[in-house]
Amino acid sequence: MADFVDKAVKDIDGRLEELKLEVRKLEAAREALVGGRRGPGRPRASTAGSSATTQRRATRRAGRPRGRRGGNTRANQALQLVKDKPGITIPEIASALKIEPNYLYRVMPKLVEDGSVRREGQGWHPASGGAGA
Repeated sequence: MADFVDKAVKDIDGRLEELKLEVRKLEAAREALVGGRRGPGRPRASTAGSSATTQRRATRRAGRPRGRRGGNTRANQALQLVKDKPGITIPEIASALKIEPNYLYRVMPKLVEDGSVRREGQGWHPASGGAGA
């Protein structure tokens, strides 16, 4: 009787290993078909897009932070307008730069953090004694 039980346990263990291998294969096949999700409703990037993204990252200078670049960026243009016309509003800046105002609602607080501008009511002013950017 003990031999029968031992043989049955070995057969079951062998079959379980086969099934585990089959499950891993099926999961890999499903993953290849569906692709992994990075977040709700956000599909994985295609191969072509991901290599282009990798190239862009590779060409970015090491140690350079993301965000505003040096030179003639919108933030610098907005800052110049604030210096030229203290009290200017976001809609006025947007109109002068020919861009949508919603972009400036993200840019201007960063200029405040940098100490470049300050806000008084709806108007923007150069920071007094600020470190211009």
